[in-house]
Amino acid sequence: MTETILVVNGPNLNKLGTRQPEIYGTDTLTSIEEKCRKTAQKYGFDIAFKQSNHEGDLVDFIQKAADENAGLIINPAAYSHTSVAILDALLNCPLPKIEVHLSNIHTREEFRHTSYVSKAADAVLCGFGAFGYEMAVIALCERFLKK
Repeated sequence: MTETILVVNGPNLNKLGTRQPEIYGTDTLTSIEEKCRKTAQKYGFDIAFKQSNHEGDLVDFIQKAADENAGLIINPAAYSHTSVAILDALLNCPLPKIEVHLSNIHTREEFRHTSYVSKAADAVLCGFGAFGYEMAVIALCERFLKK
């Protein structure tokens, strides 16, 4: 088992920092990655960040994850509410998995209240902004990946 945590990011997250900052904050995906890397290093892990606006790419990342990583954090973004393909890939992935959302999806539009991904996640964090990613790294390291 490798000592890397994979963080998979879905559509439009490449636009963080400028996309609806009143909802998603002003952190960029790069700044979130840097914070996660520092947090993971405290536990002896590295971080690999991947982002795509394409559902099939996300499925590919998840399918390959177990071969190269110790745990998985996913922010499927809008695919949370629509993608059975991502759910199926996650159900077939034996790694510990944490779902992250920057905003609280339960206080937003009704269609955002349901996440298919949650059915395959070991834990879900939402509404903590960029800090939710760091919390997910800590949770993976403390609860699921203790050395």
